[in-house]
Amino acid sequence: MSATEMNMDQLKKLKQNPNQEVVVMLNLLKFKPNGGLESYKQYIQAASPFVEAVGGKTIYLGKPDELLNGDETWDLMMLVQYPSRAAFLDMANDPEYIKIHAYREEAVEKAMLYAIDRIGYRCLLDMQED
Repeated sequence: MSATEMNMDQLKKLKQNPNQEVVVMLNLLKFKPNGGLESYKQYIQAASPFVEAVGGKTIYLGKPDELLNGDETWDLMMLVQYPSRAAFLDMANDPEYIKIHAYREEAVEKAMLYAIDRIGYRCLLDMQED
């Protein structure tokens, strides 16, 4: 699997996840040199109406700076909240959205995308290892 290719096993798991609560998508992005950032700006402008149409919103956008742990470096970190996994999938499968997704593919050298469920501190203390 390439650094930008979708993990089909995890996509299947996302589709089958019965949790219909709010989900936050963590995006970590490394842009291609010579125009990657500009292509990503085009993608963000074109994708925003699709995100908003399903009730999604960007809740945090940041530029990673000092790397204190690990060895992966990223150019951008973004958290996008959706009302549910189904809402995210509705957007991702919209034929018009798929057309503009080419801007993202032109922009990104590597990417990481995680679906994240909110848990409280008490839930963390009660968590069991898988």
